[in-house]
Amino acid sequence: MTVETKTWNTLKIMGLTDYEANTYLALAFMISGTATEISMGSKVPRSRIYEILKGMARKGFVEIERGRPLKYTIIPPTEVFQRNKKKLIEDIEEAELELTTIYETQISKIPAPIWLIHGQEKIIKKELEIIGRAKEKINIRAGFMFNGEIKQVKEKINQAARRGIVTKIMAAPYTIVDDEKVNIAEKLEGIQAEFRIYKIPFVKMIVRDGKEMMLILSKFSGDDKRVVNQSAIGVWNQYKEIAQNYMNLFEIQWKENKTK
Repeated sequence: MTVETKTWNTLKIMGLTDYEANTYLALAFMISGTATEISMGSKVPRSRIYEILKGMARKGFVEIERGRPLKYTIIPPTEVFQRNKKKLIEDIEEAELELTTIYETQISKIPAPIWLIHGQEKIIKKELEIIGRAKEKINIRAGFMFNGEIKQVKEKINQAARRGIVTKIMAAPYTIVDDEKVNIAEKLEGIQAEFRIYKIPFVKMIVRDGKEMMLILSKFSGDDKRVVNQSAIGVWNQYKEIAQNYMNLFEIQWKENKTK
């Protein structure tokens, strides 16, 4: 008597014990039988079979035919599964409603996993931490870079590449830091990442694994849009839904490959 493991597990989900599941499976082959016959077919001890069959009758899996000896007939699987499927769905929906109510009540009481990070050094440190936590992929949109940042990020991404992490970078052609025009592509030469130059806004974003991200914003001065380091702020976010959404948008733009 061989059946798929999923079938066995489903019978357990519907409330049958091991002995009851064995008995129902045996009856699927036998259709009907006496307690002795079913005990032999299911390998359920004779001393337990009457109790098992009586319990299965209460649960709606077998019918008992009066006589000497009693005969036990399987209730067709279609009928059993339809009935239990409806009950399982009702139970799942009820559990979902109860847990959702609890979740929504509690989520309003805790601070959101979003933090503001001020200052160039702290922002760069957090960027390096995020890269270091990557398990699969890193996506970066670099509309600008801080002074000294490119070297640190490059080293960290190269370390990640040795761990098998895939990094994609969209970068602006240049950035102006401390009155110096920095060619981003030139500074990132040799980085172990897929790299493209895009005409993108003066905003920086880093996302890792669709689970964690940071947006970095800064004020700019003059016609040449020089970075005002003192004004920089990072918005560090650990809402997976938000991080995944930004990663998806990045991948769409990357696929379109509208470089300039």
